[in-house]
Amino acid sequence: MKTLVIIIHPDMENSVVNRRWMEELNKFPDRYTVHRLYEVYPDEKIDVAAEQKLVEQYDKIVFQFPYYWFNCPPLFKKWLDEVLTHGWAYGSKSGYKVSGKKIALAISLGVDEHEYGPTEVYKYTLEELTRPFELTFEYIKADYKPLFAYYGIEYNSSAEWIEKSVPLYLDFLNAL
Repeated sequence: MKTLVIIIHPDMENSVVNRRWMEELNKFPDRYTVHRLYEVYPDEKIDVAAEQKLVEQYDKIVFQFPYYWFNCPPLFKKWLDEVLTHGWAYGSKSGYKVSGKKIALAISLGVDEHEYGPTEVYKYTLEELTRPFELTFEYIKADYKPLFAYYGIEYNSSAEWIEKSVPLYLDFLNAL
């Protein structure tokens, strides 16, 4: 079964790691469906019915995005608010259309991993900071999986550092 990878990057042309991941995924159309939200909705007017229909077709869904301001890009939040509707994603008469689907986050981060933690500058782990996503997907009865994170892009955006992430990301996707 193919994996739906929803890429939410507001500036893919200037991306380094997310663009490289997308290029790699596009080499395997039999394994991954790449869905770029900012490309499909440049006006940010989401076709809710189309998004729901797309999600219904997949058992594994990964949301790929850069992490900044301790959150996701705004179009991802809007997508969650508009697509995960009462009567479709949750509610006693919804049928919980995302129930049982494997859901995961794939996040690129500018700073190094060691900077996230109780005694560090950002005080919390990434898992703690992304807890609202976990709760959201658990609320709609999805099978939320541990996230994939690739750190240090701000400090090390060399071709070697970016390439090192590619097999790690593919291994993560294949293990879902």
